[in-house]
Amino acid sequence: MSEMDPILIGKGENLQYLLPSFGNRHGLITGATGTGKTVTLQVLAEGFSRIGVPVFLADVKGDLAGLSQAISPHPKINERLDQIGIEAYEPGGWPVVFWDLLGQSGHPIRTTISEMGPLLLANLLELNDTQEGILNIAFRIADEEGLLLLDLEDLRALLRFVAENARLFSRQYGNISGTSVAAIQRRLLMLDEQGAENFFGEPALELGDLQRIDFNGRGVINILAANKLIHRPRLYATLLLWLLSELFEELPEVGDPEKPRLVFFFDEAHLLFNHAPRALLEKVEQVVRLIRSKGVGVFFVTQNPLDVPETVLGQLGNRIQHAMRAYTPREQKAIRVAAQSFRSNPNLNTENAFTEMGVGEALVSTLQAKGVPGIVDRTLICPPTSRIGPISDPERDEVRARSPIGSRYDMALDRESAAEVLQKRAEKSAREAREAEAEKIEAASKSKPAKRKSSRQSPTEAAVKSFLRSMSTTLGREIMRGILGVIKKG
Repeated sequence: MSEMDPILIGKGENLQYLLPSFGNRHGLITGATGTGKTVTLQVLAEGFSRIGVPVFLADVKGDLAGLSQAISPHPKINERLDQIGIEAYEPGGWPVVFWDLLGQSGHPIRTTISEMGPLLLANLLELNDTQEGILNIAFRIADEEGLLLLDLEDLRALLRFVAENARLFSRQYGNISGTSVAAIQRRLLMLDEQGAENFFGEPALELGDLQRIDFNGRGVINILAANKLIHRPRLYATLLLWLLSELFEELPEVGDPEKPRLVFFFDEAHLLFNHAPRALLEKVEQVVRLIRSKGVGVFFVTQNPLDVPETVLGQLGNRIQHAMRAYTPREQKAIRVAAQSFRSNPNLNTENAFTEMGVGEALVSTLQAKGVPGIVDRTLICPPTSRIGPISDPERDEVRARSPIGSRYDMALDRESAAEVLQKRAEKSAREAREAEAEKIEAASKSKPAKRKSSRQSPTEAAVKSFLRSMSTTLGREIMRGILGVIKKG
């Protein structure tokens, strides 16, 4: 097979492929729990890696770590291979790098406060408009003062500095309420308790390390351990959106390349959109719309297509939708909407197929020549060549030990930044204030006239003088008596 062969998804009436040249046109994988979404994601990740495209995906349940190990023989695998007609099938693991925001199940993944920026940070902190405005002011002041914002302690120190000088800054930027600053500080404390202090700091992630190719020309699959992170949905969504935003900012325009530079799978996609403010939704829509010209493909993975806003859903050209449940009016509506979004197949009742498909089946429609959506087909998904399911701790440790970038990220750095600079400024100001006060006191003491010695006697001095006077008087009397006695005798 040539390097640029299409990625085989499975077989329905015909073999269903995803063309590499349309991998940056984004995609959608949906289906109820237990219908095979994770295996489909795994098959696509293997396919992109095979043609030299790096992949980034979030492992919410711990199942995707199996991409690093070869699948074990199983009768059901052989049966599916026969059904699809796959002859060249070789089990094997793929080049994998594990990441973990908490640094427990993979290399720590970090960014700095400055790189995160006020918009995403305000969303992470769930700030209102007034608080977000103050956060923007704080970032502007940091830029003007030359203060590096690396971690949460830097941001706390900056907010204290802004609050202490609120009267001065308010003249230039508008009112800065101490109450609002205090509210942001409380939000930072809550964020700290959720483990976000591990996310902010250095060394910050270099995006080039997510776009690595191994010695065999296969794209490295970057797996983010999200089994704990998923319980902090705001942090999870912000992390993944930050990655997309950074890719959009840093990568040059490439138009429509023969294959993507990087493919990004966003599992549990509803966490990004639920309760998100309008400004954040607009940011997501902008990034998804424009990032394809940077050669980056984004695949959203979720249970229901209604989890994805219409403005984003309309930009997802490649669709793989597994069985859906139709117990509630909302679920019935979702099936009708999903069925109508496909290019119709005269030989298939698409709406009925949604509720009839078994595990490992999906309705597939990918972009064909000239970017035209293919006719929907009920498809048996290919089996992956890597393990379906989690791996053991020793296996994970072995993969981590082989990582070419572990030494770069495993040790945290703590260089001088805003917190240290502001602390030194405060200490210098306090020292100068003490010195100025001492000089003032010294100058005042020199300028006063010398005090005249008091003529008043202390009780001791008075007693001594009285005693001496008494002694001198008595002695004088005795002398006079002696003299007079001599005169009389004479």
